[in-house]
Parts: sequence; C-alpha cells; structure tokens
Amino acid sequence: MTAATHSTLFPQVPETPDAVLDGLDPEQREVALALHGPVCVLAGAGTGKTRAITHRIAYGVRAGILQPATILAVTFTNRAAGEMRGRLRQLGATGVQARTFHSAALRQLQYFWPKAVGGELPRLLERKVQLVAEAAARCELRLDRNELRDVTSEIEWAKVTQTVPADYPAAVAKTQRDAPRDPAVLAQIYSTYEQLKRDRSVIDFEDVLLLTVGILQDRQDIADHVRGQYQHFVVDEYQDVSPLQQRLLDLWVGDRDNLCVVGDASQTIYSFTGATPDHLLNFRTRHPGATVVKLVRDYRSTPQVVHLANGLLSQARGKAADHRLELVSQRDKGPEPVYAEYPDEPHEAEATARRIRDLIAAGVPAGEIAVLYRVNSQSEVYEQALADAGVPYQLRGAERFFERAEVREAGTALRGAARAGRNDSLLDGAEGLPSQVRAVLSTKGWTTRPPAGSGAVRDRWESLAALVRLAEDFEAAKPGATLTDLVRELDERAAAQHAPTVQGVTLASLHSAKGLEWDAVFLVGLTEGMMPIAYAKTDEQVEEERRLLYVGVTRARLHLSLSWSLARSPGGRASRRPTRFLNGLRPGSTALGARGGAGGGGGIDRGTGRAPAAAAERTEAVEPRTRQTARCRVCRRPLTDAGEMKLMRCEECPSDMDEALYGRLLDWRAGQAARLSQPDYCVFTEKTLMAIAEAVPSTEGELVVIAGVGNRKLTRFGADVLAICAGGTVGEEPEEGDGED
Repeated sequence: MTAATHSTLFPQVPETPDAVLDGLDPEQREVALALHGPVCVLAGAGTGKTRAITHRIAYGVRAGILQPATILAVTFTNRAAGEMRGRLRQLGATGVQARTFHSAALRQLQYFWPKAVGGELPRLLERKVQLVAEAAARCELRLDRNELRDVTSEIEWAKVTQTVPADYPAAVAKTQRDAPRDPAVLAQIYSTYEQLKRDRSVIDFEDVLLLTVGILQDRQDIADHVRGQYQHFVVDEYQDVSPLQQRLLDLWVGDRDNLCVVGDASQTIYSFTGATPDHLLNFRTRHPGATVVKLVRDYRSTPQVVHLANGLLSQARGKAADHRLELVSQRDKGPEPVYAEYPDEPHEAEATARRIRDLIAAGVPAGEIAVLYRVNSQSEVYEQALADAGVPYQLRGAERFFERAEVREAGTALRGAARAGRNDSLLDGAEGLPSQVRAVLSTKGWTTRPPAGSGAVRDRWESLAALVRLAEDFEAAKPGATLTDLVRELDERAAAQHAPTVQGVTLASLHSAKGLEWDAVFLVGLTEGMMPIAYAKTDEQVEEERRLLYVGVTRARLHLSLSWSLARSPGGRASRRPTRFLNGLRPGSTALGARGGAGGGGGIDRGTGRAPAAAAERTEAVEPRTRQTARCRVCRRPLTDAGEMKLMRCEECPSDMDEALYGRLLDWRAGQAARLSQPDYCVFTEKTLMAIAEAVPSTEGELVVIAGVGNRKLTRFGADVLAICAGGTVGEEPEEGDGED
C-alpha cells in the first residue's frame, strides 16, 4: 500500500503557507523552498520524496508564488498521479495538473489535433496484442501467447527509444538486447503492425507521445501555446524516463529552467521498457546551475532492513551504482531479517503462509503484509497456501479500486440513499454515518463477518469492507458528516484515484510493488535463475536484477523475510542455489567484495552555473578499465576472497600488524558505534581495522586507498584514525548515520 493510503484518516488542511512546511526535515524543506531554476532531488527509498515534492508544489501555490494552472506534475502510473493529486488536495493546493506522461500528452493531442492536422484524432488502440498477432500472421508467423507478449513489448521498446523498423536490427546489436526473435523478422512484424494501424486509422499509446512530439516540433504556435500555459514542471520517478518521454519533456519546457526532477538511479528497474537513469545522472551536466538535494533519511524501514538494503548495493557495479545513496534509518531498531531455506516450493509457500498467519495473530493487519516474487507465475502456489491457511489475500495488478463493479454499485446505492435521506427505509434505526453505510452496503453483499475462503466473493466483500472503514475514518475526522458528504468525498477520491485500504495479504511481482510499502514483506523464490532471472545475461542486466531485489527489500517497514527452495517439487533434485546477491549478507555465505558509491549521504548542493570538473567526469561515459588481479603482497598468490583482498595478503601469510594499534582502533570503533547506535561493523569492519593496523598510514592519501575506507569514511573518521595511528588523541565525534563503503 502507498504512503498515502497507509492511513485513511483525513488530515486538516494547513492553515497557512508556512504550516505546509511543518514536519519536513531539513533536506525536504530545502526541496519545498527551491521553487525556481532547475532542481534535482536524488531521493532514496523511503525518504519521503512524494512528501517533499507535493509540499513544494503546495507551498508555492499557497504562498502565491506559483499559479496552480501553470504547474504540470508528471509521473508514470495512474496510481502515482492519483496519490499526488490526493496529497495536494489535502494540502489545499487544488487545480494543479498531476498526470502520467501519456495522459498529459493525450489531453494535448486531443485538443490540438483539429488545428494541427484536421479532423478527429484517430481511435486509440487500448490493447495492441491482437493487431500484433495479425501482423505476425501476415508475415507467415504464428506466435503463442508468451511469444506474442514478448514481441509486443519489443515493439513498444523500439517506439519509446525512437527506433523505426528499418533501424531495429542495428539498435538490437548496438544495445546487446536479447530479442525474442530474429531482429530482421521482428523488424518485419513491426513494420507490418505500423501499416495495419495506418490502414485502420488507429494509434497506440506510444503514438500518443510520438504524435505530440511531432506537433510540438513542427508547430511553433502550438508549442508556444503549451509553454504559455505551463510554466513549472515536476517529474517524479525521473530514473524511469525513456528517450521519447525526455524529448517530450524538453519540448514542454523549451528554453526555460523551471524544472524539478526526482529520482533514484538505484531503483531503475524498467530498462526493458526503454527507461534509462542517464537523464537523472546527467542532470547537472545539462543544467550546470541546478540545485541538487539528496534525501537519505529513511523514515520507512528499520535500521536492520536499511543495513541489508545498503549491503545489497555495496556490491553493485556500473554507473547507477557509482551514484548510489546510502540510506540512514530514522526508525527504532527492529527484528533482524529472516533467511530461510526449504526443500521445495510447496514447503516454502506453506511455511510462508504459517508465518503470515502468526503475524496476523500477533496484531499485524493482513493488509500490511506482502509476498513478493520475481514473475507472476510464482503466485499460484502462494495463493493456494494462503487459502489453505485461511488467510485473506489480494492479487496486485487487478483493476483499479474505483473501477471495480462492486464499488461502482456501492457508490450508486450510497448516492441514492443520500438523496432519499430519512425517507429511505434502509436507514431506519441507523444512527451515525458508519451505521448508515453498513445498512446500505448490506444490500450489496457486505456482512459483519467475511466469507470463508478466497476468490471473487471474498474480493467483493473486501472492497465493500474498505468503504465501511473509510466511512468510519471520515466520521472520526469530520464529526457530524452526512452521507452526502461521504459521497462527495468518494467522488473526489475516484477522480484522484485515491483508493481506501483493502484488507488482505498482497501477492505481487517485484516490478508491480514499486512505490508501495508494507509492515511485513516476504521475498520468496530467491534462487539463481529466478533472481537474477535466467535471461539476464549482460552485466547491466544482472545489475538491474540486483536493483529489483533492492526495491523489494526497501518495501518492508519492520519485518523482512527472504527465502528460497532447493527444488521445484517434493522429491525433486535439490540443485538450486540461493541468489548470488545475498552472498556476504546471509549467514554462512562469503561476500564477493564491496565497493563504495559516489552518491554518499544527504545534503544540498546549490548550482554555480557550471558543472564541477569531478562531477562532469563522473557523468561522462568511459571505456571500461581492465581489472587487474589482486595479489598477496607477501607470496604474490592471486586473491579472490574479499577479506584477503581487503588485507592484500593471504590469511595464512605472516602479518606485520601493529597489535597495540589494532587494539586502540577496536576500542575507538566501539565508542563510535555506541554514539551512533549502530553495529560496530558499520563504522569499520575488523578486516579494515587490521589492514589499517598493518599499513599504519600517516597521510590521508595512504589511508583512503585501504579497502573499506573510501572518501566518505575518510571525511568522517579520517582525522581520528590518523591521530590514533600517530599515537595521539582522537578528534570530534563524527556525524550520525555512516555506513561501510
């Protein structure tokens, strides 16, 4: 569930513009106050990015600095756009356009098409699969359902990367993309599909963006009209922008700079759709005067969950990893993540269902629990296990709440009862809003007790129960509210897609869980071949799988379980291995080696009008370096173990470590960890301290090259460590929230 729907209470609208800023942390407040010029917000998971940007918009509107009608806020899903509209409404900032890229473009296309082209806009093709199948048939190919889905996705990728059919084979070769069919054959299907659309005067969703781009490029008068209406732009989830969406955004913005983008390169998990974090990572290069704010205070997850999340990314490679953000939990300590291995998938599912049942018995609401998996086909065994355990669940990816048939019927019934008032016999004896709602919805299938089992009947009951809870919260927030008031609230929520909470354990793929959060998360099926998925071949594809697991981990607020099974079926060969991404993190495993990121901690960097040399170098594409083999400094044997590589010697080779210095470093580390309320190893690991005691560095240059130190550790702890190595006293206490590089 989203942060917006975690509580169905109705907060009071802030009375003044300054009250909008109440409760924001220093970095979030800086975002809210940065109302002019290019702004880039690098926001880690759980750091309140939506809160920061909605308060930014609301503060600008309430203070009279921004006019609501001149603001366009865009994101990637209807749910996220609805959440943004709901939050803005709660902050008293109505009239702001918060839409998806496609929704905003379609609105403009419908308005300007008669003027730019003439006639009516061609019909929008809701689903392109059938037309792709026909195109394949005309190319004398029959595709099964899975092949059809893959070919359709490939056409979508080609269009959002602005690749025409003739250029598709070369684009596949250049990007090392794993095409589902021979690229030449796919290009033929793609070309035929485009011709069929022209013949039938239909357009698809990608055409909406392409045609809008075309009109804005070709008609300066229309581009001026759009730019005259929209003066300020906010883009959420900017790491997911495709080249086509970036082109549209550039045309919207023009030569102005009132642009605020928000994203996290470590949550780039949609590259298969054409998304790329390059626009986010290169923002300062394209906008040298940009203000960059980093949000790293994690308000969602416990230190234990955050430590695992940081550990996952510490072993990452690539450009996104170089800009990773190290999260700092703002919550109290919680339980350690649970790692569990099972003989087969049914045992894993049954054990997961039992643990969920125990959590519910302990007071965790079913709606605050999720089971997340890599592919949707994994859900069936968990559906069965939860049903057998008597645990309610809901599948993520079903139709939106306000579009469900039972919700529409309930809305009609409530609207009728509101009009009839006390003349409706259903309301006889029903005192108070919740009682009236229960009375009305009892005619639609709601009962005081949920139906047994799962399926459509249970799903219908859960939807109606969510409306009952909404009425209870509404009356608590607005005593004396009537049915008419509630109906008005429902209409506003439906327009904003601000759905109430549906109780039931969520079953969802990791991709569909993006942007959501729960008190308890079960990450299941974490085996090689599934995580990373078998078809992730290139280094970048594998790194995206790591980021996908990172997204899964950071969905958990308190309880986190990670599990895998050694075989598919009972009695099967136990040939599976747990995912490599947990090496060095789960008990009994060995790390493959960690690395520091360039993203670092939170803070504000106000642009100077020119890109810093170091930052510009980091954002430029570079040829991969040839990696040299690490060798023992004593016997010169190649080193592969992470601990040995940190010491730069074999474990069995003689050590020249200063034992007294090592003891002083251990004592100092214990004191720092106590002050920071973190485990000792979050300051420095013992291997790093051993390496320091062996090298006895006397300068920052000698210290920073020791594995496990890095630039951030040098900044925070370098003075202390060098003082200890020199036999002196330590300096001031470091800032809170550091973690191992």
